[in-house]
Amino acid sequence: MNQIDWQKLAALYRYKHQDKRLTESSRNYQYGNLGIPVFPDNLSLRKYQHQVVANWLENKGRGTLKMATGSGKTIITLAIAVELYQQIGLQVLLVVCPTQHLVSQWSRECQKFNLLPIIAMTRVDDWQGKLSNQLYNLCNSPQSFLTIITTNSTLINQGFQSQLKYFPAKTLIVGDEAHNLGSSRLESSLPRNIGLRLALSATPERQYDELGTEALLNYFGSIIQPEFTLADAIKQGALVHYLYYPVFVELTASESLEYAQLTKRIGWALNKNPSFQHNDPLTSLLTKRSRLIATAANKLTCLQELMASRLNTSHTLFYCGDGNLADQTRQIDAVTHLLGKELGYRINTYTTDTSLEERERLRRQFESGELQGLVAIRCLDEGIDIPAIKTAIILASSSNPRQFIQRRGRILRPHPGKSQATLFDTIVIPPSLERDTWEVERNLLRKELLRFLTFAELADNADEATKKLLQLQERYEL
Repeated sequence: MNQIDWQKLAALYRYKHQDKRLTESSRNYQYGNLGIPVFPDNLSLRKYQHQVVANWLENKGRGTLKMATGSGKTIITLAIAVELYQQIGLQVLLVVCPTQHLVSQWSRECQKFNLLPIIAMTRVDDWQGKLSNQLYNLCNSPQSFLTIITTNSTLINQGFQSQLKYFPAKTLIVGDEAHNLGSSRLESSLPRNIGLRLALSATPERQYDELGTEALLNYFGSIIQPEFTLADAIKQGALVHYLYYPVFVELTASESLEYAQLTKRIGWALNKNPSFQHNDPLTSLLTKRSRLIATAANKLTCLQELMASRLNTSHTLFYCGDGNLADQTRQIDAVTHLLGKELGYRINTYTTDTSLEERERLRRQFESGELQGLVAIRCLDEGIDIPAIKTAIILASSSNPRQFIQRRGRILRPHPGKSQATLFDTIVIPPSLERDTWEVERNLLRKELLRFLTFAELADNADEATKKLLQLQERYEL
């Protein structure tokens, strides 16, 4: 790919999109030839999206898009594929996703761009032969085009790895939710013979893994400007405005005791090894405490009080943790029982175990209002798109900044008839602690409170939400 004049390519792209007539005419390039990338007539890029495409080209066909949910990373990617096909004869688009659900979403978007993707996941027999044949055919038909969408788990399997050496030089690899690809096993499986590379993530930085983040950026390329934050997305209309209501939850006596014991042990682990990296005891303790917070018993009491006046509402998401309550009942089961059996709210569960077909059926019922709510675990972390959500009650807040940002961003997806979203965010109040344990707690709490404040400040009721959180800040002298 060294012979490509990337500066000229970027300049040509900028020139074309200064003139609307040129932009419109480029959409009809080879239109009608199925499988060839063509920009659809009913779509157009925003100014910042054109800027990202041009800057990626100037970066010699490599780079990482650090852009919020709703910023149009998928459309930007497919616009890049169209441009590369027209200007340099791109032959292959390879998209790598963390989940099967995201593969399905990418397939739908690719079809809008006239593409006919091969879906490479689950059984090797379903796709390997077709992929081999089409890679062979590319050699004999340089104007043909091949799109492959696969999962991270399929990428690392030998069946797919054996095919990578046959991919032509003019292949673009796209890592969706690319922070996942920074793990050592996945990063080592990324093809080095493919030179055109694009990573997509609202938060490409891997928590407590600087080496993984560095490896990811070394492979895909540096972060491309402009970045696109949650505030940018709301301002541009890519996400809707929202109201934010922090709901403080007290721990029970037994939970407070366990919380204090875990916090003390976290302090000991930090003293022995101040670094989060390679500190397995600390990670284990933090996980246990996070689950204790996520499944605090009084969250059910708060939920019942909140929903007592909201039984006629619809399009509500209830976001649960994956842990158990003190009586070993799963939180999601307890929430489902409370809402469905005790309050008569029409709900169903929506988790990573729910099949793709069932998810689609539930999504339609939710959009129509047949179901008033969905009770979910982990469904908003990576690419799951349910834009009809108008209200979210978050019973399990993640301490991972990436998950925190993604969950909230997805709730703000625009949808017909949705001008504003409402978020109720349950925040557990730490108990009184001994002086030595208290310093550890303040340091941990300070980071979490900063994220809550950042989100509160973007809300339409920012003054009210921020004031409530500042009371917590004063209480704990943060």
